Amino acid sequence: MIVTRFAPSPTGQLHTGHAFSAVFAARAARQLGGRFLLRLEDIDKTRCRRAFEIGILDDLDWLGLEWETPVRRQSEHFEDYQAALERLDGMALTYPCFCTRKEIAAEIAASVSAPHGPDGPIYPGTCRELDFEILADRFERGDAFALRLDMGKALAMTGPLTLEEKGERRAATPEEFGDIVLARKEMPASYHLAVTVDDAIQGVTLVTRGEDLLPAASVHRVLQALLSLPEPRYHHHRLLTGEDGRRLAKRDGVPSLADVRATGISAADFIAGLGFDPAT
Repeated sequence: MIVTRFAPSPTGQLHTGHAFSAVFAARAARQLGGRFLLRLEDIDKTRCRRAFEIGILDDLDWLGLEWETPVRRQSEHFEDYQAALERLDGMALTYPCFCTRKEIAAEIAASVSAPHGPDGPIYPGTCRELDFEILADRFERGDAFALRLDMGKALAMTGPLTLEEKGERRAATPEEFGDIVLARKEMPASYHLAVTVDDAIQGVTLVTRGEDLLPAASVHRVLQALLSLPEPRYHHHRLLTGEDGRRLAKRDGVPSLADVRATGISAADFIAGLGFDPAT
């Protein structure tokens, strides 16, 4: 059975782009006789707000979407992410990185040929082989750190990987991201780790989301392989853009879905305006 999901972060209000993703996932499940799930990715407790969560639920209800309950909240499942981290650590695939973002940027800027990936310059692996005594000293001082995945070792274990995108097999290229962050001292799991674990636990079989996240699927494939998790299929849909051609984003101050609702437009007309067939 097809299982899809919509997984917003309650760090702000939904906008039209979010609405498109939610309706797309819900319709994919309905048209294929499957299940539609809602997940709240509220792992960042410094930015997530209860008011935003309530607003998300109100917006989705206005859109006429129905989802299974209870809703999975990441903040209630830290033990699941810890178990995954411990498994990866037991495979000698993780290491602590004490570099600040500023230090990483400076090191990359000093390099004449710093490699770049989908998220920008790739972390140069500064802390990958730190001496044990240095590690012990940094831990004793209580220095902040990120836990990274040694991508080279990981790919040596998994070998070449593929992912199924819109019914076609394509090569996964997680090496483009370098040694990704899996967790930080103040945050129990990164987006990459949490979403991979959550999708497996919830039995998601078809991941639908914006095409800007297509490269991230390669990272999720390597984590699935390492953790012996099932491989879902992927469908990365088109992105909605503003008049300037840029994708809609919270940080750019695009109108919220609540603002759109306040104009008096009906949900049916709004959904039709997104390009969906009202008859399906």
